[in-house]
Amino acid sequence: MAEEGINGTLEGLTQDTEEYIRRMRSSPCFADINFKRSEGGGEAFSKLSVKVRPEIVASRLAIDPTKTSGKYITADELHEWFITGQEFTIVDMRNDYEQASGYFENSVLSDIHNFYDLPGLLPRIDHLKTKTVVTVCTGGVRCETASGFLIKNGFSKVYQLQDGIVTYMEKYPNEHFKGKLYVFDNRLTLAFNTEDPKHTIVGKCFHCGVAADTYVNCEYDVCHYHYICCRSCREQGTNLAFCKIECKNKYYTLQQPPAKIIYTAAS
Repeated sequence: MAEEGINGTLEGLTQDTEEYIRRMRSSPCFADINFKRSEGGGEAFSKLSVKVRPEIVASRLAIDPTKTSGKYITADELHEWFITGQEFTIVDMRNDYEQASGYFENSVLSDIHNFYDLPGLLPRIDHLKTKTVVTVCTGGVRCETASGFLIKNGFSKVYQLQDGIVTYMEKYPNEHFKGKLYVFDNRLTLAFNTEDPKHTIVGKCFHCGVAADTYVNCEYDVCHYHYICCRSCREQGTNLAFCKIECKNKYYTLQQPPAKIIYTAAS
């Protein structure tokens, strides 16, 4: 929760979540709230978490999305732009590790590791200031700020994908968005119609480069680097993942019991 609005996710049985939506919308405060639905297996969230923050997504950009933001373009409209050959450029405002498992074809990937690093993207897209730009992100939340940031920096034709990539994927699975969508819960990735021959794996194992889309954390507590790793590159027997041999060595050093010290009294 922040002054600009709220962003939340609830997991439950269909009848329960639909009742939750009905009750939320019965309040004047939430009558026009936008809900996105996706199937889950009950493993996405392990506990209740409510956080109050200065911003929904930390940006440090001094942008008020309620005052400055790009024009909405719906999933249907964006799909029509693809089909008709409309001239536009998609700028992916997600972090680099999110983009690793999936992205729109021919899009500009931000390659930033944190959202507050967004200013570093400007030199790469400066040539698009007078062109039509569509910002995209997971659920559309970051684009409220990111599109406003582009407008503040002189971009004249800025759109944002309404309700985010997840809504586009749900309506048009395996069309123009390649791979799986990274999500911030225990599922880690989300995809629709993965059995379709058009579905592709665009992610690559950090170690060997084979096609993969399974995320892991480096097991070494001081590191916990988040990356894609195939099963073959995990440690055989334990299935643990280490991003570097140094992390593996340090991890197992910490697992060793402390050496016994024997004190001998002097006579």
